[in-house]
Amino acid sequence: MKADPAVPDNPIVRISFDFALQVLAYVQELEQVRRFVIAQQFLRSGTSIGANVREAQHAESRADFVHKCKVAAKEAAETEYWLLLCKHAPSYPEPPTTLFTTLLDIQRLLSRIISSSKANGTSPT
Repeated sequence: MKADPAVPDNPIVRISFDFALQVLAYVQELEQVRRFVIAQQFLRSGTSIGANVREAQHAESRADFVHKCKVAAKEAAETEYWLLLCKHAPSYPEPPTTLFTTLLDIQRLLSRIISSSKANGTSPT
């Protein structure tokens, strides 16, 4: 991704923003085949990851930072559920493998951020 002042040069912020863009593209595919309910659920959880990561960058305390990252991790788990459902439902378009790959990267990164923030008593903002 090219440097954009709207997306800080922070790996988790950047990757979660890129993921949200991928989510938007797949939601369009789902809506083209009239899978509106799942599309909306996937849209909400998939874009919420980045929104919570972005909020964490302006946390009021270390505890608030960790909490917001944990919320992002929960949203990532929910997003994984919707993706798997789409993958295994025969009448749904196959989700791009990049969604799964990027989501796994986000989950790993969030896990490391949460662990290190708790252990070090600092937030990497």
